[in-house]
Amino acid sequence: MAERQKGERVVFERGIPAFMMGIDGTWRRNCTIEDVSETGAKLTVDGSVEGLHLKEFFLLLSSTGLAYRRCELAWVNGDQIGVNFLKLGDRKKKANRRAAEDA
Repeated sequence: MAERQKGERVVFERGIPAFMMGIDGTWRRNCTIEDVSETGAKLTVDGSVEGLHLKEFFLLLSSTGLAYRRCELAWVNGDQIGVNFLKLGDRKKKANRRAAEDA
């Protein structure tokens, strides 16, 4: 798993409560942030992730929704998931890179 992690990680002894929410607002789950880096995080999800659209979602860091990170799923292991944080424009760069590779 260490090879998947980029950047220095901060591990939280008790975890930090947070929420996951679909980009379209159709679903929301409680979760706990177990560790975090500049590029991603490990989350423990309350309840099942079955059927959720996890390709892209929001990680809400405050109950008001004012602090959040846009995420994409990196891996799943039981009730824990790894996420990569998306920056503005990341999706366009990835799409352009895929188009260049396919050409």
